[in-house]
Amino acid sequence: MLEKLNQAMEHIELHLADDDQPVDVTELARIAGTSEYHLRRMFSALAGMPLSEYVRRRRLTLAGAEVLAARETLLEIAVRHGYGSGEAFARAFRAMHGVGPGEARRTGAALNSQPRMAFRLVVEGNSTMRHRIKEKPAFTVVGPKARVPLVHLGPNQAIMDFVRGIDRRTLERLEELSDQEPQGIVAVCDDLDPSRAEGTELDYYHGVITTAAPPEGVDVLAVPAGTWAVFTTSGPAPRAIQELWRDIYTQWFPSNPYRGRPGPEIARIRLSADGTEADAELWLPVEAETRG
Repeated sequence: MLEKLNQAMEHIELHLADDDQPVDVTELARIAGTSEYHLRRMFSALAGMPLSEYVRRRRLTLAGAEVLAARETLLEIAVRHGYGSGEAFARAFRAMHGVGPGEARRTGAALNSQPRMAFRLVVEGNSTMRHRIKEKPAFTVVGPKARVPLVHLGPNQAIMDFVRGIDRRTLERLEELSDQEPQGIVAVCDDLDPSRAEGTELDYYHGVITTAAPPEGVDVLAVPAGTWAVFTTSGPAPRAIQELWRDIYTQWFPSNPYRGRPGPEIARIRLSADGTEADAELWLPVEAETRG
């Protein structure tokens, strides 16, 4: 998997300034031997930034060197790197480098750089990820829903405020509908932005997994039958859960014959009395990876 990811990274470099064949995520996914959906999530977890952001920063790194070389007009550089106007190029250039391209050329300003990325396996060997593979028939998620921002590290205040506002009796009535794994009240994240960038929004459900008819006036998410990878962890909240998600994408997926597929991510979390520790079970939708 890592070898194919590096082949995809090489493809990016070959087409950063190619007007005829610009970087295409569908082609990158083909080279990596996986789906576009899984590639975007894998890259975000491994690189710490969305794939689109990496490509943008690499383009602007090359553009910065070309601006300082002063062998072409700024408009020619802008067009070659995919910008429709000099103004759009100048805005993007300033956002990365802290200075406009014209000023950079006049003054020879110091610019920022996004190095080329390559992925390598780091063997730690001191921990085992507890997981199981589960086939589930179609089910529904039933419970209150809110649109919230994605937070990679630390508490998600929007979710905390939303959950605090849910009436306790509502949760008790919902819990009676729970009729399958994961049992009880669960946290469900759906409709995430493909980039999975910090601050992008997602649908958050606080409810139950069921096949029972939902009560009127409650939010419902229909989930088709499919395969799920189930992971468990214990530790400080919310860090243990956030680190588990990171480790799944950086360690488990590259080492196992599965890839992520579209669908909600489900977490069953049980907090200690003081709320500082958590036992958690994370359900991710997966499918068998085709080995070519």
